[in-house]
Amino acid sequence: MKFVALVAIVGEEREEEVIKIAKEAGAGAVTILRGRNLGLKEKKIFFGLTLEESVSLLLFILPRKISMRVMKELKEGMDIQSDENSSLAFTVPLGHIAGLNIEELHKFENEIKQIL
Repeated sequence: MKFVALVAIVGEEREEEVIKIAKEAGAGAVTILRGRNLGLKEKKIFFGLTLEESVSLLLFILPRKISMRVMKELKEGMDIQSDENSSLAFTVPLGHIAGLNIEELHKFENEIKQIL
């Protein structure tokens, strides 16, 4: 079974919504990292304070076949193509993986059998 890392970078306020979309599409566990978005546009300044956008980086490890379905649902659910949206999602193929939860692995195997 080939695995990929699916990464979604979203505003913190949309974190739970995106996790729900991914899990309904077949994703399992998620690792959440916090960060700041330093985009091309100048930062907003309000009463001398600089406002930065807080983002969540959501990391899912998925079988390649399931990742395509999850990516499609995220693309539609997050409305990535809109101009106002600063969300981003991408996958990275993984060559070797260790430590994947056996229960999650069995879940993935069952989902792939349903797909086929």
